[in-house]
Amino acid sequence: MKDELSSKQFYLTPAHPCSYLDDRQARTLFLDPRDTIDQATYGALTRNGFRRSGSHLYRPHCQGCDACVPARVPVEQFTWKRRFRRSLSLNQDVEMRIVDACYSPEYFDLYARYIRDRHGDGDMDPPSVEQFRSFLLSSWGHTAFLTLYLKRRPIAVAVTDMLPDGLSAIYTFFDPEFSDRGLGTYSVLRQIQLCQQRNLKHLYLGYWIKDCAKMNYKIDFRPIELFVKNRWVLMR
Repeated sequence: MKDELSSKQFYLTPAHPCSYLDDRQARTLFLDPRDTIDQATYGALTRNGFRRSGSHLYRPHCQGCDACVPARVPVEQFTWKRRFRRSLSLNQDVEMRIVDACYSPEYFDLYARYIRDRHGDGDMDPPSVEQFRSFLLSSWGHTAFLTLYLKRRPIAVAVTDMLPDGLSAIYTFFDPEFSDRGLGTYSVLRQIQLCQQRNLKHLYLGYWIKDCAKMNYKIDFRPIELFVKNRWVLMR
């Protein structure tokens, strides 16, 4: 851990089944939940590979396994490949509104339909209001919902945290009815655009996991930086 975090207290969980790789055991390093978290602390932790889940900050800390690799897009160098331009063109009729993160029945209905469709075989099903609140919201974060509308109907939400040096893509959920629009990819592209508009350097994407199909897509947003051996390495 870098010097800027040397005064922080962390806790390591016992081994538990990995959420991403079926044959692995995982351990997770958590920041002391009693710690006061400000934007500077959150930014420093994110730069050191941590992620937010609800009000908790964590990083995988697994013995003998380094499959979970923190990833971020250096937005000034991002390459707008043909498939990304097609995504923008396909969704040119979609309007994005940026609102403060909050619970509402409308948001929860969209979230619940997404979880049932995409994660019906996992530990996130059945979705609940408490799960929505405890997973997506936090008491200290500067979080926005980048809500995508089609003809005044919300079809996707990109949960996005504001950081000193960039944005952090926390989670995206969308209406399964519009799966053919590639709304997951499109949401990342809109977050990259928002970084560029606000002169922010990075979009943090969470963990890239090569052998997990649900997490491997992140490597497509090149050039990308991967956090390897406690330093960010550019991959083109």
